[in-house]
Amino acid sequence: MTIKDVCETTIVHEEVVERIQGLLPDLDGMVQIFKALADETRLKIAYSLTLEEEMCVCDVAAVIGSSSATASHHLRYLRDHALAKSKRKGKMVYYSLADDHIHQLVKVAYDHAIEEGDDHGNG
Repeated sequence: MTIKDVCETTIVHEEVVERIQGLLPDLDGMVQIFKALADETRLKIAYSLTLEEEMCVCDVAAVIGSSSATASHHLRYLRDHALAKSKRKGKMVYYSLADDHIHQLVKVAYDHAIEEGDDHGNG
């Protein structure tokens, strides 16, 4: 037996719909976070920053296999979208994740992806 993807009849539960619509916040901030992390290179950088608290632009470039200019572009994008922060130490610029929320978000996404991969391998 398979489960169909749609209801076989249309019954809208108005009280549920109205309650949920009243509780939905403006999602633009969340959309921007997920858009920023939807890019594989930026996600690789963010994940790297869950493994190492801060990294200089040169090290990030080496990790992602790019030029420092490309790494800097992606890091600046993450910073401009409040996902990373930077600080200068002498001639070096170091980046870290903006806060623990971003760290948790990236780790939870990774854990979920691993679990999903395991589930698909055992099906």
